[in-house]
Amino acid sequence: MPRAGLDRATVIAAAAAVADERGFGQLTMGLVAERLGVRTPSLYKHVDSLAALQQGLAALAMNELSDALRDATQGYAGRDALAAAARAMRSYVVGHPGRYAATVGVTSDPEVDAAGARGIASLAAVLRGYAIDPADQTHALRTLRSTLHGFATLQGANGFQWNADTDQSFEWLIDFLDRGLRRS
Repeated sequence: MPRAGLDRATVIAAAAAVADERGFGQLTMGLVAERLGVRTPSLYKHVDSLAALQQGLAALAMNELSDALRDATQGYAGRDALAAAARAMRSYVVGHPGRYAATVGVTSDPEVDAAGARGIASLAAVLRGYAIDPADQTHALRTLRSTLHGFATLQGANGFQWNADTDQSFEWLIDFLDRGLRRS
């Protein structure tokens, strides 16, 4: 019988905290069980395996990021929408590095796909503020996502070791993207 108060969502939330604290690559069933104050076998009543736990964590993170993008960009267009999306993504990636890492290269499943589609829809809405040829939409989405991913991931890993202010560099990146999207 499952422990009272312990369910799949609680286990995944604990995994998210562990991943953010220790890194996604360090996530184990044992660490999650320890965090929840249970024995490891108790977790298998709620998730089938470490892979299932990682998949659940990826879905959680994609939903959280998609919500953040949607909420940040509502009511904005053009550069303002771009800046809001960029800041929301940067904030999420830097604030939740382990969760975000779970979303990179995740195996496709209905829950993950639905969450990812919502995030892409928010980025596509940002791009509607620019005169992008429909044939180039996928390229623009990939460019936007990969640029924001790269900056935020490098920042989260303390990858900017030189003197320039990171916030100023990020604002420069937003302006650079805006200029490029206006020219497409």
